[in-house]
Amino acid sequence: MTESTIARYDTSNMRKLLIEFPKQVEDAVRIGNRAKVRLNRSKIRNIVVTGLGGSAIGGDVLRSYVADQLAVPFIVNRHYVMPEFVDEGSLVVVSSYSGNTEETISAHRDATKRGAQVFCISSNGETARLAKKYRQPLIAIPKKFPPRAALGYSFFPLLVTLANSQFIRSQEKDIAETIELLRKKSVAYRSAGTENIALKIARKLRSKLPITYSAVDRFDSVNLRWRGQLAENAKVLAFGHVVPEMNHNELVGWNVLKQLMQKMVVIFLRDKGDHKRVVLRMDITKELVQRYAADVIEVESEGRSVLARMFSLIYLGDWVSYYLAILNNVDPMPVKVIDYLKNELAKV
Repeated sequence: MTESTIARYDTSNMRKLLIEFPKQVEDAVRIGNRAKVRLNRSKIRNIVVTGLGGSAIGGDVLRSYVADQLAVPFIVNRHYVMPEFVDEGSLVVVSSYSGNTEETISAHRDATKRGAQVFCISSNGETARLAKKYRQPLIAIPKKFPPRAALGYSFFPLLVTLANSQFIRSQEKDIAETIELLRKKSVAYRSAGTENIALKIARKLRSKLPITYSAVDRFDSVNLRWRGQLAENAKVLAFGHVVPEMNHNELVGWNVLKQLMQKMVVIFLRDKGDHKRVVLRMDITKELVQRYAADVIEVESEGRSVLARMFSLIYLGDWVSYYLAILNNVDPMPVKVIDYLKNELAKV
């Protein structure tokens, strides 16, 4: 892939955002530490992050990551209203990058009405205005990013806030390792040469339907991130599931539609911390699906800490979706159909 080809299609320079993602993470950590959000831990019985799309994925990754550290339930809400259990014993994090996501604004009002402890993370818009009106803490993040390219800003300030409020242990060492790993990968993935694994995977996915499989714990959110990025950046449909659940239903579907399955490529997202029975299940699942799929790809997370390992695969997926966009002759930045949908909704 030549630099001229990249420049022809990446007219908005998303590549620059990907290259600078390690810097974004560093900045996001600083923002989280400066915000000094004070939470009343003694009154919090559950945590809800409410948001959509690129603003919600940070909550998903956080939910997966802190699952074995957090002593209270944590969910991500993607709706106009809050779950029925939300009350004065709930911590609600309102996450809207633009600040103008209509579902999130509605859920924000609902959470406030119920007396939940609320804090917000946004770059601007109605979310920031409501935070000021209701005298709720606001973590202000930089403007002018597409939400899906601002994962550092939607994840790390929340992680730092939970650690600083002693909901979870200190994250300093794991964050430092994660940033260092991302720096190395930023150099490796920006090259359009044949040794670039992100480009290699993208080439295998060209003109194919990607299917992502992962373990259910921790990497369920990484799996979701891959599918979202493939859809928004590369403009392709992508599907996926988690193990062991897919072994109890979806696995049977690898049978009848043999011609269609020949256009599918399965990507297994694997980690050294996967449960040993899940590892065995994934090995057997791979053996079964490779009889039908056009190709099966396995990618292993890298790093010592869980945080670094999760972000190693998130970052790889972001670059895969980017290169697949270029191979598909499309600009990875615009999401015109989403803009159209929002404009139509605004008329009603």
